Amino acid sequence: MLLDAPLAIVDLETTGTRPAIDRVTEIAVLEVDGFEVTAEWSTLVNPGNAIPPEIQALTGITREMVAGAPRFAELAEELYERLAGRVFVAHNARFDYGFLRREFDRAGLKFHARTLCSVKLARRLYPGVRHDLDSLIERHGIRCRARHRALGDAEALWQFLRLAAREHGEEILAVAARQVARQPALPPYIDRAIVDAIPEAPGVYLFYGEAAPPLYIGESRSMRSRVLQHLCSPAAWTRRVRRIEWQRTAGELGALLREASLVRELDPLFNRHLRRPRQFEPADWPHRGPLGILETDAARDATEVHVVDRWCYLGTASCDPEVMELLEAREPRFDYDHYRILARHLRKRGVRVVQLGY
Repeated sequence: MLLDAPLAIVDLETTGTRPAIDRVTEIAVLEVDGFEVTAEWSTLVNPGNAIPPEIQALTGITREMVAGAPRFAELAEELYERLAGRVFVAHNARFDYGFLRREFDRAGLKFHARTLCSVKLARRLYPGVRHDLDSLIERHGIRCRARHRALGDAEALWQFLRLAAREHGEEILAVAARQVARQPALPPYIDRAIVDAIPEAPGVYLFYGEAAPPLYIGESRSMRSRVLQHLCSPAAWTRRVRRIEWQRTAGELGALLREASLVRELDPLFNRHLRRPRQFEPADWPHRGPLGILETDAARDATEVHVVDRWCYLGTASCDPEVMELLEAREPRFDYDHYRILARHLRKRGVRVVQLGY
């Protein structure tokens, strides 16, 4: 029952909307037990980077305000203990939960919690109307002492939950909460903790049955979400999954190139979209020599260099010696799928490349 469960009503303010790049500037947690607030905690957080002017205007949180605040790593353990064992409740919980998971990852902690999104809860209880927090505040006459500040928004959300309990009753509220918080069922033999350990980051994932070869190999900019989509799909092969492996990359290009290489190398049973004709005449190579295409993972402060020569992908390196090793040790070998991926990527604006020499 929602009204009996230990809850953590959470709200964050951040420097932007991208968990891999942006950082938290303020956190508030209301600890709720027996549907009563038993503790209230909030703090500003020094993000370690600039707060854009538009975010300062929206939240009122300035660089000067956070200059003396703790970094997330300094408060991570205390926050981790406050959230432990509680249902994580937030308005658009995917955003707040994703941001905190990424911040905990940087601090060396693996955070997992059951989540309840109050946007989805409001949509189920009050269909046919808008459900952003401003609309809830206006429609229900909720008092919010500081909009777009973490504690003010968390308190507004708590008022909404109490109001919904009064208007609909405990049983209806509990049923609605169970429906929106229900986690999709995973196939047998797959431990949810294994899936939760997959980062919400670019990379490739490999599904195995009881023996080699892999059943399926895929890539995604958000591996965990994509893996869950596969496992909860009605496809018959997902019931055969017994083991999942994954490899993180710095960006989407690295994931696409690695997926194509692994499909060619391991020949998974259910990959068909990368089994293309080998005979193809590529366009002329428009560069003087080999090229390095750079991708950076800001969360890990890691850069990968994808080494390409005459439309042939030689491999990915993380340092200059590895680049030279790829240039010296491998003969260029044309692959249609690599060509298609590289040609499309190099047409994009803002691609970072360096000219390489033998």
